[in-house]
Amino acid sequence: MLSAYNPAFYDESMLSETEPRAGSADLVKNLNALTTQQLQGLQALADATIAKMGVSFTVYSDEGNIDRAWPFDIWPRVIGASEWASVAAGLQQRLRALNCFIDDVYNEQKIFKAGIVPADIVLSSRNFRPECVGMRPKHGAWSNICGSDLVRDAKGQFYVLEDNLRVPSGVSYMLENRAVMKQVLPELFEHSMIAPVGDYPNKLLSMLNSLNPNDSVLAEVVVLTPGIFNAAYYEHAFLAHEMGAELVEGGDLVVGDDDYVYMRNIEGLKRVDVIYRRIDDEFLDPEVFRPDSTLGVPGLMRSWRAGKVAIANAPGCGVADDKVVYAYVPAMIEFYLNEQPLVPNVPTYLCRNDDDQSFVLANIEQLVVKPANESGGYGMLVGPHASAEQCDAFRQLIKNDPRNYIAQPTLQLSVVPTLTSKGIAQRHVDLRPFILQGADTYVTPGGLTRVALVEGSLVVNSSQGGGSKDTWIVDLEVDDVI
Repeated sequence: MLSAYNPAFYDESMLSETEPRAGSADLVKNLNALTTQQLQGLQALADATIAKMGVSFTVYSDEGNIDRAWPFDIWPRVIGASEWASVAAGLQQRLRALNCFIDDVYNEQKIFKAGIVPADIVLSSRNFRPECVGMRPKHGAWSNICGSDLVRDAKGQFYVLEDNLRVPSGVSYMLENRAVMKQVLPELFEHSMIAPVGDYPNKLLSMLNSLNPNDSVLAEVVVLTPGIFNAAYYEHAFLAHEMGAELVEGGDLVVGDDDYVYMRNIEGLKRVDVIYRRIDDEFLDPEVFRPDSTLGVPGLMRSWRAGKVAIANAPGCGVADDKVVYAYVPAMIEFYLNEQPLVPNVPTYLCRNDDDQSFVLANIEQLVVKPANESGGYGMLVGPHASAEQCDAFRQLIKNDPRNYIAQPTLQLSVVPTLTSKGIAQRHVDLRPFILQGADTYVTPGGLTRVALVEGSLVVNSSQGGGSKDTWIVDLEVDDVI
């Protein structure tokens, strides 16, 4: 079946070239019965379904913005439910601690005084917002929607690679992947206890309703988008539709003299209670941040600070969305929750520390080097795949701005069988579950699995040639078939 099996990697479907893992037995049996030509026919059907559904993403380039169909692979990723329960508990724990940290940063700053996290790291972050000092969002939750990226190593151990706490994207693709999979291979769902993911929009709406600062029984929730040219606009429109919420742009909202936010509609003005914003902080309010922003709402921060509207995620939460701050999350869990981390960090070297920097400079060819605040796989160096010139260039970048860089060992990322032009082959994957925190905390069963479609590549981002898979959380104790 596999065109090549490399035992150095943790294969999430296969124990060997021919023996499947328990959770994938039925899956492997079904897909193994198909020829490569039949599998490619199913892949073509999946691609056509995605095109018909209009599932797309935008790539920014020098030639302009390019809309592309969402890249999807038909071989799903399978994770056992009992194993996932432990991971989900760790993700809930992590977000609780991160929200405690953000609240502390903008209020008592106890963690600085205790010497756990150096104050200069946080206060020098480009995502620290002095305008948020003294604020206390409802339920103590600043980051209400978090996308934490997970990877597995050569032994199958899960690690948190990074936390996305500002405006994480991708959940709509998790939902659409499942919808496509059910259309293309419905028979795979007949005998398998696969956890559903379709209730996410209801969970999201319930969480947003729990943030309502006003006296309305049912909150008026809107999704604030920067508009059709944003790379994630498809997701903004999708989630608004699924929640039954209005999709609005900055010009659709106005802050009144009473500091409430109102939405313009054909009947006049309607008060808004909760804003699920998909706009970065600096564009939210031209009265406070960038005065040239046409994407935000003048007076929005004034309304938020007055307690007249809830904003998810809250302004300022990006102070914890920093790869340098990431290194301190295990210490935050111990400090705020008095617990040990349930899901570990990837070992991380902080280039601001002299000893760490010396190690990184001497071993950069074996490490992954990342800037503190970039995303999407941009601005990073994968040492084993880099040229000597690229390594030297990054050494200079680190010397010029050591606070801005971290380094991590190059993990042997786990693999999942993937359909290629040459047949089924192992490809590296990561996973982005989504965690919601309002009155309660919720973790999606699985999440968005991203796959590096290029052989040997560790870069899974769709904007750089990656693809995606449906993610199955399977209850093996109930279902003894798969």
